[in-house]
Amino acid sequence: MICSATRAIVVPRETEFQNPKSFKPFHFHVKTYWKPKCSSKDFNRLISSSSKTMAVEPLTSGASGRINALFSLRVLRSLLLLLNAVVLLLLFPFRGTRRASAISSGEKVGKEEKQESRRKLGPSSSAAVVRVPVAMLPRKSATVVVDQEAAARRSLAIQRVSQDGDDETSSEFSLFTSARGDTLFTQSWTPVSVIVRGVVVLLHGLNEHSGRYSDFAKHLNANGFKVYGVDWIGHGGSDGLHAYVHSLDYAVTDTKMFLEKVLADNPGLPCFCFGHSTGGAIVLKAVLDPKVKDMVSGIILTSPAVGVQPSHPIFVVLAPVVSFLLPRYQVSVTNKKALPVSRDPEALVAKYSDPLVYTGALRVRTGHEILRITSYLQRNMNRLRVPLFVLHGMDDTVTDPRASQKLYEEAASTDKSIKLFEGLLHDLLFEPEREAIMGDIIQWLNCRV
Repeated sequence: MICSATRAIVVPRETEFQNPKSFKPFHFHVKTYWKPKCSSKDFNRLISSSSKTMAVEPLTSGASGRINALFSLRVLRSLLLLLNAVVLLLLFPFRGTRRASAISSGEKVGKEEKQESRRKLGPSSSAAVVRVPVAMLPRKSATVVVDQEAAARRSLAIQRVSQDGDDETSSEFSLFTSARGDTLFTQSWTPVSVIVRGVVVLLHGLNEHSGRYSDFAKHLNANGFKVYGVDWIGHGGSDGLHAYVHSLDYAVTDTKMFLEKVLADNPGLPCFCFGHSTGGAIVLKAVLDPKVKDMVSGIILTSPAVGVQPSHPIFVVLAPVVSFLLPRYQVSVTNKKALPVSRDPEALVAKYSDPLVYTGALRVRTGHEILRITSYLQRNMNRLRVPLFVLHGMDDTVTDPRASQKLYEEAASTDKSIKLFEGLLHDLLFEPEREAIMGDIIQWLNCRV
């Protein structure tokens, strides 16, 4: 008979075989079982509490049990615990070595200070040496390092402003404090011999700074427009880790506050906003506020970040989680390799050799914020009601020109224009055709002053 628990043939010890020679010893594996639970009631009478039975089992019957054990709940739980331990080790770096070295260095310094004090005070002095635990000693924090790095960038930005003025333009800088207490670097270009007819507030793109648009600002000066540029948080001469943006809503709020200051300093003058790439997305979200809409007379956007796609779709899925756990982590998968932004070799060299331009890998939180603001703009294009002028290169591989076309079509503005340039790339104002593009922008502004 067959046992239901082990699926083995159970034969009583006293059973006699008719032809024993027909069974070959290597065909069966004999096991001894105590009280097997058999499916047949007849064998219950043959098995007693003190008797043993012999089970005949095929040699291959144990493989399925070992495979089932491999995927059992206990093994899976052990694997999960192992993975959890690995993640914890990655998230929390070892500090034992640092503490040990700090203690040893502290003891060494303590001994040297003690010997020095005894030498100065003399052998007869009984002055006590106070020992301070290493944990109480001030240590250079990451915040201090970031502040020092931001101060160095600000010093360079100020130096460039002092060297930027000429006979036709007066360049100045100022420091603007945000609602969060961050210091933002701003600069202005004012025409010297031309009457000011309007004001333009300029927002740069991701990883760059407002000083890169000095040539464009001087062209606007020549046509009677005073220009203000602001380095948003984490960029140029402003506070924050270079190219790290904890929230683009911070930049949107800072833009609103800065607009109020500019209008207060220039009463009665029409105010326009210019934004490039991510700066264009910041401008768009700011003017969706009804209060800001009433402040501005129009917006100009070049290559706005209304539609952005990372190089791998997995980043969209992982970005919210990773940006929460490791916001400052730099990941190269989000950047398409060697993306050209201009067809002018000299402009590319000038950009990527500029210390105020960030050239490292994109930080996870910053990338997530860009995806978040573009998603918001995609859902709210029909709320835009300010005069709009969009310019985009059709060969742009950083931001999507089709998204700019969609913005133009869905915007509720009655005064809207779009210009798409065949063969041009992302940085329109640094392309070989920059003079013609600046002329288009100035012509649009002149018609609305």
